[in-house]
Amino acid sequence: MKTGGRSKAPVGTSPAALTKATDGRFERSRSSRAKIVAAMLALVADGDVQPSAAKVAEMAKVGLRTVFRHFDDMESLYREMSELIEAKVHPTMFKPYRGEHWRDRVRELAARRVEVFETILPYRISASLKRFQSAFLMQDYRRMLRLERESIEAIVPEALLADTVQLNVLHVTLNFQCWRLLRHDQELSVADARAVFLRLVDAALAQIALE
Repeated sequence: MKTGGRSKAPVGTSPAALTKATDGRFERSRSSRAKIVAAMLALVADGDVQPSAAKVAEMAKVGLRTVFRHFDDMESLYREMSELIEAKVHPTMFKPYRGEHWRDRVRELAARRVEVFETILPYRISASLKRFQSAFLMQDYRRMLRLERESIEAIVPEALLADTVQLNVLHVTLNFQCWRLLRHDQELSVADARAVFLRLVDAALAQIALE
């Protein structure tokens, strides 16, 4: 029997049974959400940077209504996607440097960024199309820019930090947008883009008259 549009539990239903039913609904919702996030990531990775709800539902093997229900909370979906992507690349980003000299560390950083940027390329392109409609994606974009700058500034000498022109040359050279230009816009292979990217870094370092 329904009252006020809500189903009432049968008379005599125990608190334990109600708790179990509630937990079951929560687990199904959590499972569906995880499938939706995984489907969105898979579709973007395959080149569909703006997957439709219908494609997400098909990939996730859930109902379209389920997708729309979770799509009402896109900000938290974006957050969950971002967390999964970062968990994938963090071991590469934050492993200790082997080189002692700052120039060697910059070259190590460049090689790491090739690996990381290639992994996140489709997701960053997708996010760039949506960040002007999403407070979270815009905030995350700016956070990533800060992280890119801070990881360079943490390994270069103080004298270079004072030379804003040379420092910004390094920032631009090692920026994700440089990799996107090579891979996406110029359609270079990973190997060719890597060769150009690392050559640009060497050229930028050659202009810095510091030991």
